[in-house]
Amino acid sequence: MPSRTPFSSPSPASVPTWEEVAHSHGRFIYSLAYRLAGNHHDAQDLVQEVLLRVRRGLRTYEPGNLEGWLSRITTNAFLDRVRKQKRRPTQTLPDDPDRVIEGSPGIESEMAQHDLPQHLQQLLAALPPEFRAPVVLKDVLGYSYEDIADHLDVPIGTIRSRIHRGRSRLRDALSALDL
Repeated sequence: MPSRTPFSSPSPASVPTWEEVAHSHGRFIYSLAYRLAGNHHDAQDLVQEVLLRVRRGLRTYEPGNLEGWLSRITTNAFLDRVRKQKRRPTQTLPDDPDRVIEGSPGIESEMAQHDLPQHLQQLLAALPPEFRAPVVLKDVLGYSYEDIADHLDVPIGTIRSRIHRGRSRLRDALSALDL
């Protein structure tokens, strides 16, 4: 768990450039996107969307806690994507080795070394989005209930309930695995 307070304001600073945000906070954005999306490809798409939103939002950004601002953008982009997918479900293509181009395993293998074990990430990805986002923000990033409620614009009681229900589902799924 991080020892920092995620939404506390650092000392006054100037507005960073888009390049500075992408370079210095790209790993943070990807890590959160991966936790929310559950897989590398969706996380990459989400990061691209976040960086586009950051480019547009830097004009109105007031210096403060940049990671808090970025996590809000990332979470909102994820939830927007989930809502859009519910309106327009997609059908995945069948796995055909002749049609698949393998990408570099670089970031996935590095993430596996520093982050959650794959079976936990899969269980987290299986949670419904309304439970996944609060659980990731609380248990992976260490945000307080109040910060999460503010971040997701949901009452704190709802956040507590969603985290409890999400953890309960994870616990049940873990016990079913018999690890």
